[in-house]
Amino acid sequence: MSKNDCTQPADTTNPLQVAAKINESISSGGNDLLSNEVFFQTVEHCPVAISITDLKANILYVNKAFTQVTGYSEAEVIGENESLLSNHTTPRLVYQALWGRLAQQKPWSGMLLNRRKNGDLYLAELTVSPVINENKETVFYLGMHRDSTELHELEQRVINQGSMIETVVNDVPSALLVIDDDGNIELANPSFKALAQEITKEKSVQSLLALLEQQLGNHLHLLKSEHRGFDGKEITVDLGGQSPRWYSCFGTSIEVACEKADSFFQKEEKHYILLMLNDISYFRKRQQEMHLNSLKALMAEEDLVQGMRETVNGAIHQLQGPVNMIAAAVNVLQRRKATGDKDVMVLSALEDALNSGREALDNLQESMPSPILETKQPVNINQIIREAISISTEKMLALGIVVSWKPLAQLPSVIGRERRLRSMFKQILDNAIDAMSDRSIRQRELFIETKYEKDRVVCEISDTGPGIPQELLVKVFQPFFSTKINSSGCRGMGLSMVQEIVSDHSGNAYVDADYREGCRVVVQIPVSSAG
Repeated sequence: MSKNDCTQPADTTNPLQVAAKINESISSGGNDLLSNEVFFQTVEHCPVAISITDLKANILYVNKAFTQVTGYSEAEVIGENESLLSNHTTPRLVYQALWGRLAQQKPWSGMLLNRRKNGDLYLAELTVSPVINENKETVFYLGMHRDSTELHELEQRVINQGSMIETVVNDVPSALLVIDDDGNIELANPSFKALAQEITKEKSVQSLLALLEQQLGNHLHLLKSEHRGFDGKEITVDLGGQSPRWYSCFGTSIEVACEKADSFFQKEEKHYILLMLNDISYFRKRQQEMHLNSLKALMAEEDLVQGMRETVNGAIHQLQGPVNMIAAAVNVLQRRKATGDKDVMVLSALEDALNSGREALDNLQESMPSPILETKQPVNINQIIREAISISTEKMLALGIVVSWKPLAQLPSVIGRERRLRSMFKQILDNAIDAMSDRSIRQRELFIETKYEKDRVVCEISDTGPGIPQELLVKVFQPFFSTKINSSGCRGMGLSMVQEIVSDHSGNAYVDADYREGCRVVVQIPVSSAG
C-alpha cells in the first residue's frame, strides 16, 4: 500500500512505543484498567495480519500473523514501504480508490494481489483505516489483511461449476424439470418450456407437468412419497392430425441441505424431484414401421380366416334352409303314417336327403376355421385406429381420399382384445373407403375423431359417400346382410362382425341417422368391460 506504489523508508520505531503512542492518540484520558502492554499483546497475537504505517505507507509495526502471511520477518519490513508486498499488477484504480477513501478519513476494504517473500502470489483481503487523534488529524494508518486465496479459489470453483451446470441445463436437448414435493415448479430448462409450447394446448409449463402427472401415475407418486426413482418410463402424446410423439422419462429425488441458520447444528434436508424427458419418436416410428409390416401380414392372415369363416357360415346358412324344409316334410309324412309304396319311397328318399343334409352341415361346421383366441388387456384405441389407417393408406391415396384424424390427446385405455378391435376398425374403414370409391363421388373425405364421454371411449368415423338409406339402417348389423352395390341394389359389406366385436366389449355401435353428409358410424366402448 502506497500513495504512488513507491517506497519511502522511515525511521524504525519500537513496536511498544508505537502502540503506546497510538493509544495516547486515541484517548487522551487513557484506560486505567488496560495497560499499554495489554493492547500490544492483543494486537501482537491477533490471527489477522496487522501493520501500522505512517502517512506515507512506511511500515512502523507488524504483528506475528503479518510475518506468517507474507514470509517477511519484522526486521525485514520495519521502515520499508507497504509496496514491498505489491505484485504491481493490481489495477491503478484500486489504489486510487484506497487513497481517496483515506483522504476522506474513511476506511477502505478491498482485494490486492500481493507477493510473498518467496515469490508466491496471494490475494490479500485488506482493510485500511485511518487512525485519527483528538484534533481530528490522521496520524497513522492501520492495515489488516488475510490470505483469501483459497477462499477465492473455492468461490470461483463454485461459480465455475454453477456456470457449467447452468450451461448444461440450458443447452442440453433433454427437457428438464425440477419440482418440490408439493409439485411447485422450481426450474424448467428452455427445452422443457419449448416442449410445453409445442405439445400442450395451454402452452404452459404447468400444463405439461399436469400431463406428466397423469401419464406417470404411480411412478411419480412413489417418487414423491418414497423417493424411489424410475428410468425408461415411456409416455405418448397425440398431436391431433400429426404423428404422435414418444418420450422416455427419467425421474430421481434430489436431497438439498436447508439453508436457514437454525439448521446449522441440526441438519435438515429438503427434497426436490428431477424429471427428464428424451424424445424417442424417431426410434418408435421405425419400430412402428416394422410393427405395421407385421400387422399387415397378421391382418392378411386374419382376413383369410375371417373370409373362410364367412364363406362356411354362408354355406351353412344357405344349406340350413333346404335341410329345414326337408325335415319339415319328413315330419309331415311321419305324422300321416304313410301307406302305400309310393309314400314309403318318398319318405325314405326325404329321410336320406335329410341325413345327407345334416351330415353336410356337420362337416361344414367341423371344417370352419377356429376363431383366433385372445385375452383382454389395456388397449389404446388411438393407436389401434392409427394402425388401421396406416394399413389402408395406400388404398386411400390411390382413390384420392383425404383423412382428417382428430384423436383425443389424453384418451384412457380400454380393456379389450387388441386384434379383434383392430379388425373391427379396419372393417369400418374399408366400408367407408368402398362407399367413396364410386366415380360419381367427387368429394372424398374421411373424418375420424375419438372422445371420452361418461366413462366410455367414443369413436366417430364419417365418410362423404352416398350414405345408407333410412329403411336399411336397422338391417346393416344383421348377419349376412350386405350394403355393397350389387344386382339386388344393396351396397357395402355389412357390419355384423363389427356388432359382434363391440358386443364382446360390452359396447355399442350404430349408424348416426341424423348425419346427412354421408355415413357416420359411432362406436362406444366402456373403459372397463366385462369378460
